[in-house]
Amino acid sequence: MSAELISILVLAVVFVIATTRSINMGVLSFAAAFGVGTLAAHMDADEIFAGFPGDLFVVLVGVTFLFAIARANGTTDWLVDAAVRLVRGRVALIPWVTFTITAVLTAIGAVSPAAVAIVAPVALGFAAQYGIHPLLMGAMVVHGAQAGGFSPISVYGTIVNGIVAREHLGGSEITLFLASFVVNLVIAAIVFVVLRKRQIVPTIERERELVAAGTGGPPAGTGSAGGNAPGRVQLNAPRIATLASLAVLVVATLVFDLDVGLTAMTLAVVLSVIWPATSKKAVGEVTWPTVLLICGVLTYVGVLQEMGTIEWAGEGVGGIGAPLLAALLLCYIGAIVSAFASSVGIMGALIPLAVPFLALGTVGPVGMICALAVSATVVDVSPFSTNGALVLANAREVDRDAFFRQLLVYGGIMVAVVPAVVWLVFIVPGLG
Repeated sequence: MSAELISILVLAVVFVIATTRSINMGVLSFAAAFGVGTLAAHMDADEIFAGFPGDLFVVLVGVTFLFAIARANGTTDWLVDAAVRLVRGRVALIPWVTFTITAVLTAIGAVSPAAVAIVAPVALGFAAQYGIHPLLMGAMVVHGAQAGGFSPISVYGTIVNGIVAREHLGGSEITLFLASFVVNLVIAAIVFVVLRKRQIVPTIERERELVAAGTGGPPAGTGSAGGNAPGRVQLNAPRIATLASLAVLVVATLVFDLDVGLTAMTLAVVLSVIWPATSKKAVGEVTWPTVLLICGVLTYVGVLQEMGTIEWAGEGVGGIGAPLLAALLLCYIGAIVSAFASSVGIMGALIPLAVPFLALGTVGPVGMICALAVSATVVDVSPFSTNGALVLANAREVDRDAFFRQLLVYGGIMVAVVPAVVWLVFIVPGLG
């Protein structure tokens, strides 16, 4: 049995044990990375540790720490209050507001995880306060980020279009952008219809009360300590400083392209030094089990990449004689791997693998590129992707294990359904 096949089987075993024995999957994945890396791939400790996602660790801890401070001092309550007033009390519009904001952020150049890191904590805080299904709010944020993610000036769009140009393929920047936007918009609409009525029923009545009263603030008693008016959260020095920090985070990451995790961590430290009592409470709200889970799984995925398992699977598919079937399988590989690893990285690996059968003329290059790009990014709702991990880490007032399973199931549905749909829509007609 090849080392690559062994590594895939071990991953399946990790999923089974984590599901049936209720053991943190991150712990199992660290053990699997050590066992497979050492015994099957003959890797040393340094090579195994190279797969540890240090950047994602800092993003998860930094962002959740900063927004834990914002929750502790009442800043997120103020933001929720402002958001409700912005939509004139129509709470059901908030998911679409978050979708639009994240779409605009990524379309103008924000990296998808940075946009999600900025919007998700506030969005999920709003979901907790108003009884909106957290999966609905999280999905709207992530799909919004991917909807704008392939504009010609976006990070994803620039990278993919650069790969296409390098491989001398006939791509279309506008078609790629519209393909991703429309697919994510349709998915968001379906999720909204399915989940809106599940846990938002009490909120509808609350919405009517708000509209009738002519106020957008939360109901009486929901404001944080320090508010002087019923249902209205007041600004004070800690909240103003926190709002300024959030503004700095946006500008630093979107304009100056600074790392979102390091920036958030630094801003959280500054607030902690000034108001230490708040930071003590906030540190305990960092979702450490989630951080362990995500980092462990991605460390094992790093071992798979280092030992060539992903390339091995891709080459096996590329050698299939039927171009349409090979295209479908490449879309599925892109979706499955991207649910655990870098979306851009997997696109950079799979697009060149598609070149040989694209040269035959059976499969249109524009359709193939659109299908691969959408398949590799729409699954970022998975709790093992950066975006999904941010949603999981920032969920409030939920059973975190149950929410993890919901994200896992939802991500699995995206993996199972979307590649086949985009294959039928973009590849089978021979687009390009």
